[in-house]
Amino acid sequence: MLAFENFLTKRILSEATSPSGSTQETSNVLWYFPALENRAKKSRDLVHRLIAVTFVGDAILILYSLCLTFFIRFQTPINEIGIKTIPNVFDYSGYIILAMMILLGLLVYGGVYDHRAILRLRLNSIRIFRWSFAWIGLLLVSTFMLKFEPPLSRIFCIMAWFVVPTCLLVWRSALHFLITHSSVINALRQRIVFVGWNEETARLVDTFRRDPDSAYQAIGYFESFGGVTNGNPPIPCIGNVEEFERILASVSLDVVLLADLNCERRNILRLANICEREMVDFKVVPTCFQILLSGLELETIGGIPIMGVSRLPLDQIANRVIKRMLDIVGAIAGLILSIPIIVIFGGLVSLESPGPIFYRQRRLGRNGKPFDIIKIRSMRLNAEKSSPWTVQNDPRRLKIGAVMRRWNIDEVPQFWNVLKGEMSLVGPRPERPEMIATFKHEVAHYNARHNAKPGITGWAQVSGLRGNTDLSERIKCDLWYLENWSLILDLQIMFLTFFRYKNAG
Repeated sequence: MLAFENFLTKRILSEATSPSGSTQETSNVLWYFPALENRAKKSRDLVHRLIAVTFVGDAILILYSLCLTFFIRFQTPINEIGIKTIPNVFDYSGYIILAMMILLGLLVYGGVYDHRAILRLRLNSIRIFRWSFAWIGLLLVSTFMLKFEPPLSRIFCIMAWFVVPTCLLVWRSALHFLITHSSVINALRQRIVFVGWNEETARLVDTFRRDPDSAYQAIGYFESFGGVTNGNPPIPCIGNVEEFERILASVSLDVVLLADLNCERRNILRLANICEREMVDFKVVPTCFQILLSGLELETIGGIPIMGVSRLPLDQIANRVIKRMLDIVGAIAGLILSIPIIVIFGGLVSLESPGPIFYRQRRLGRNGKPFDIIKIRSMRLNAEKSSPWTVQNDPRRLKIGAVMRRWNIDEVPQFWNVLKGEMSLVGPRPERPEMIATFKHEVAHYNARHNAKPGITGWAQVSGLRGNTDLSERIKCDLWYLENWSLILDLQIMFLTFFRYKNAG
C-alpha cells in the first residue's frame, strides 16, 4: 500500500505540473491529497510514539545494565577486590536509580531524543558516548554530596561506564535495523518541498536519495517568482509560487525550504506567514554561507537577528582539551613503539641514498603558524628542486620509500610534532607556505582548514585523497571533518588509517 501511495503521489504531481499542465489541471488532481494529509498526521503521531518507545526502552536498558554491572562487580570472583563488605542490590538501589535518572537527563539535554535525529544511529551513538563521560563524573559528585551508604565502588563506576553505553548501542542498533528494514521508515521521513531551484537544492536532494537513513523526503518544488528554473530538477514541479497558498492548504507537507533569495522581502514574509498558518516549518538555504555551516548560528543583538559562522566543535575548550589529551597519550605511545621502526627504515634509507635520514620541511599549522614537519626521507636528496608535487610511481622516490609511503611509515616521526603541540594525530594535512599562497586564491574556502591543527592523518587521507589528487575534494573532506569532529570520529580515522592506505606517489 505504501509503495502504491508513493507511486501515485509522484504520478499526480507529475501530471499536475507538467509543462502542458495548467492551474485547472493542478486543481483536478488534488483530490488525492486529503488521504496524504491523514497519513501525515498519523506519521507525526508515529514519530512521537517512537520517541516515547525509545525513551522507555533506554530507561529499561539503563536499569538492566546497571543491575548487570552490580551482579558482575559483587556476585563474581572480583567481588573481593577493594572492598571488605559485599553489599546487596537493595544497598545499591539508590545509586542505580540516581545513575539512571542522571544519564536519561543528559541524553535528553544532549538531543538524543530529538525527532530530527531519530534515524541517525551514528549521530546518536556519538552523543551517547560523549555524554557517558559527563555521566560518571556527575554520578560521583552527586553521591559524594548526598553521602549515600555504603560508599560507591569506583570499580563499579568504571564497569558501568563501559557496560551501560554498550547495552544502549546494542538496543539502539537493533531498533534502527527494525525501522530501516520496514515501511515505518517512510512514515518517519519529513516531506519537504523547495521554493526555487539551485545548485544547493540539487545537492540536498541527492543527499536525501543517497542516505538510507535520511530524515527527509523531497516531494517537489515550486517555480520561483521569476518563473525560471536552472538545471534539470530530478523531482516534479508542484506549481508556481502564486499557487503556493492553495496547494499548501491542500497538500500535507512538513518543511518548505526557500532556495531563491532573490525574491522581494514582502514575498518571503508572505511565504513564511502562509507556512505558519498551515503549521509547516519554513526554512531558508543561506546561499551566502558556503562554508562551515555546522557553525552557523543565529544570535540577537539589540533585538535584531544576526546570522553568521561562530562556533565549531573544536572551538569549545572542553573538546580541545579532550583532543589534546588524546594527542599526548597517542604521541608518547607512538614514539615509544616507533623507535625500532625508525631505526630499521632509517638504516635502509641511508644504505640506498647516503645522507640525512630525517627530512624537515616548512609547513603551516593552526591559524597559519609555521613549523617544521619531520618525516623519514623517502625520496632522493634535493628531489623538490624539480617539482614540489609527488606523482604516482614518482621516479625520484627511493625503493624503500615506496614501501614506507604505502604503509605511512615515513609519517612516523611526526609523533614528535604532535607531542610538541604543532600537530594533532588527526586533522587536515599541512601544506607548504608557498603552495598555500596560491591555493587560497584558486581553491574556495582553502584557508578555513587552518581553524584546526594539522594532523598526521585525516578524513581526506582515509578517503583515498592523498598525494596528487583532487585538491577541492580534499578541502571538502577537511571541512566536513571540522564541522563533524568528535572523539569517536578521531578514533575511527586512526583505525582506518591502517587499513585504507593508498599509493601516495
